[in-house]
Amino acid sequence: MINESRLIQTFIDLVQINSETGHEQIIQPILKQKFQELGVNVVEDNAKNETGFGANNLICTLPSTEAHHDKIYFTSHMDTVMPGNNIKPIIKEDGYIYSDGSTILGADDKAGLAVIFEVIEVIQEHNIPHGQIQFVITVGEESGLVGAKALRADDLDADYGYAIDSSVPVGDITIGAPYQMKINAQIYGKKAHASTPHHGMSAIKIASSAIHNMKLGQIDHETTANIGRFEGGGPTNVISDLVTIWAEARSHSKEKIYQQTKHMKETFEQTAQSYGCSAKVETSLSYPGFIVDQSESVIQNAVAAAKKIGLSSNLGIAGGGSDGNIINQFNIPTVILGVGYEHIHTTEERISKQSLTKLAQFVLSIIQTV
Repeated sequence: MINESRLIQTFIDLVQINSETGHEQIIQPILKQKFQELGVNVVEDNAKNETGFGANNLICTLPSTEAHHDKIYFTSHMDTVMPGNNIKPIIKEDGYIYSDGSTILGADDKAGLAVIFEVIEVIQEHNIPHGQIQFVITVGEESGLVGAKALRADDLDADYGYAIDSSVPVGDITIGAPYQMKINAQIYGKKAHASTPHHGMSAIKIASSAIHNMKLGQIDHETTANIGRFEGGGPTNVISDLVTIWAEARSHSKEKIYQQTKHMKETFEQTAQSYGCSAKVETSLSYPGFIVDQSESVIQNAVAAAKKIGLSSNLGIAGGGSDGNIINQFNIPTVILGVGYEHIHTTEERISKQSLTKLAQFVLSIIQTV
C-alpha cells in the first residue's frame, strides 16, 4: 500500500527546505499546511515565545474511526543540525539518498516527517480503520530537546507513543535512554606578568590539574563523562586568571548521574581551593532518562507489528536523548523507532530508499495492530 515513489519525493522535497535548529520558521508553516490539507486537526503551542526558536511545535490530531483502539502518538522533529541549508539530495545507484557532500542530508529527522505524511495518505486512500492518532512535530530537538521541553502535557492525548528518530535499523526499538547533565565551570586564577609567576596562579594550570584528577570517559557500563570545550588564556606574557569549561555527564542511573556530576563539580572547586583560588560551577539537567518495561503495550504492539511485515525487532538502550526522554515524563510511555539513517550529523549522512519504505510499512503496521 505504501507508495514508494511518492514517499521518496516527499522526503526529497522536505530535505530541501532550510530548517537548521533554531530557524524553523520556513518549514513549520509548510508542514502545518500539509497536515491541514490532509484533514488533520492542527494546534500550535507557545514554544516560540518560550524558547526563542523559529517556530512553535505542532500537535496534529487525526480523529479515530473506531473508538475501541488505544490512543497513540508519533513524534518527529522539524529541525536539523548544521550545515543544513541549501541541501542538494542525490539518489545514487546503490539505492541510497545522499547530499552533495557540502551539507548534511537531513534524514534526521525528515525521514520521520516524510513517513508520517505517507502513512496518513495511505490511511485515507484505503479507508484503514484506526484509533485517535496524534503527530507531535517539534522544534529545537537538535539543541537539547528545547521544543519538547516546551510541550504542555494537556496538549497531548495519548496512551503511549513512538518517536521516529533513531539510527538503528528499521524494526529495532529503543526502550531506554540516559539522563544527561551539563557542567559549566569557571576557574579563577591570579593574573600576573609571566616574568613574575610567583605573584600569580594560572587558571589554566588549575583547570588542567582538576581535569587530570577527574573521572572521565567510560565511568562504568551505565555512565560516561566528557570535557567538551576548554577556553581561556591570552598573551604568552600574562598568567591567565580565567578558564571556562563546558562538560557533560550521562548515565542510565539517576543516582549515578548525580554522583558523577557531584564528583566533577567538587573536583573543580577543591582543586581551585588547593591553589588558593576559586571555581564557580553550574550544573543543570539537560534531559531526564527513561526505561520502558518490556511488558508495556507500546513495546508489545510494536514488536507484533514488526513481525507482521517480516521485520525483526531488537530491543536496545540508547546512548543519547530524544524527544521521547521528555514525553516519557508526562506518563505517556514512549519508545524510539529505528529509522535506518546512517552517519547522521555529518556530510556523509545517507538513508536507503528501502529503509524509508520499510519504516512507512512499520508505522502503518503499528497503527493497524493497536
